[in-house]
Amino acid sequence: MRSILAAVSVLALAAACGPTEPAKPAALVPSATAYADLQKLLIEAKPGDTIEIGEGRFDFTDGLSLTVDGVTIKGAGQDKTFISFKGQTGAGEGLLITSDNVTVTGFTMEDPKGDGIKSKGADNITYKDLKVIWTGGPLATNGAYGVYPVESKNVLIDGVTVSGASDAGIYVGQSENIIVRNSRAEFNVAGIEIENSKFADVHDNIATRNAGGILVFDLPDLPVMGGHSTRIYNNQIVQNDTPNFAPPGNIVASVPTGTGVLLMANRNVHVFENTFDKNQTAHVMVISYSNEFKDPNYNPLPRDFVISGNTYGEGGNAPAGRLAPLAEALGGTLPAIVWDGVTSYGGKTEDVRIAIREKPEVGFINLGLGTTPPDLTKANPSTTRPADAQIEEPAAVVLAHDKPKADAEGS
Repeated sequence: MRSILAAVSVLALAAACGPTEPAKPAALVPSATAYADLQKLLIEAKPGDTIEIGEGRFDFTDGLSLTVDGVTIKGAGQDKTFISFKGQTGAGEGLLITSDNVTVTGFTMEDPKGDGIKSKGADNITYKDLKVIWTGGPLATNGAYGVYPVESKNVLIDGVTVSGASDAGIYVGQSENIIVRNSRAEFNVAGIEIENSKFADVHDNIATRNAGGILVFDLPDLPVMGGHSTRIYNNQIVQNDTPNFAPPGNIVASVPTGTGVLLMANRNVHVFENTFDKNQTAHVMVISYSNEFKDPNYNPLPRDFVISGNTYGEGGNAPAGRLAPLAEALGGTLPAIVWDGVTSYGGKTEDVRIAIREKPEVGFINLGLGTTPPDLTKANPSTTRPADAQIEEPAAVVLAHDKPKADAEGS
């Protein structure tokens, strides 16, 4: 009788506790089958899944891909989980994501043959606490981009380090609602690049030892154009001095070594409360697109730009690229802020509204080139600042999936 009562008690207790939850999958560990195991997890994932990659070094010879919404790919930490593509046989991405609501976090990727982590058409995506590095240093044979979200809405890049990209370390293109923060870009051609995008906040980053620190521009002949409303603030943009190593023909191959911030053919860009120092060509360059184009919808002029309240150290003392001869004519150096002075193209003239709200001692020059494509031999330089204008600063970018740290730790 007692045994029957005991059995009934056990059954009752089991019923009260409910069904047993399935055991959490163990984190992936380095092994001969790790690549196949990881790609299988990515293919078979369900929305809400977290795929964990454990500590150690994973050597992969092929790229990874994810097409499932709502997945988190999580390593044990930037300095604990290493995914190396040094032996990669193809030229594709290390990781390609084409799904929404994805978080990628907690590992270091090394030496992808192509781009590091690329997401395309992936809305509500988070790149957090990651490194993408090319261990051989800055080489033209390195992949173009470190982290590379494109054609997306609601992009968060937080705590990411990229080194060695032959185009841009941290790149966001043809996207909207973007935050890039707390990140470090070094030894890339372009450190951080916002291209053909709108509503972007780039703040509290370090851009150093690149050819160019932070770039914001529009290009013609792309599915998404008309970039606008970017704020660049509270960044350390210092000692960008790596010789430009972009492959010939690449648009960023024309970025002069030693450019702090380059603003081109975009609208409503605000640069404020940054620290500039030791950028050898110029701290801030505002220019028009100077190549020939046939796209009737493209505007090559910078419009409604505000530069204010920044801190400037030394710089402009060794200008590179096509500005070098012009700098020689001006005494060998360039001031902190350089505007090409282009206000017309294709027979059209615009009031471009460039507002320089810096202290009087901060150097400025308008090269007075007038029209694009510009002819540097016809420069008509002036240190007179343009008349100020009422240009409304864009609102702060807010992302629904950007959880405060305390909420994220408790979730």
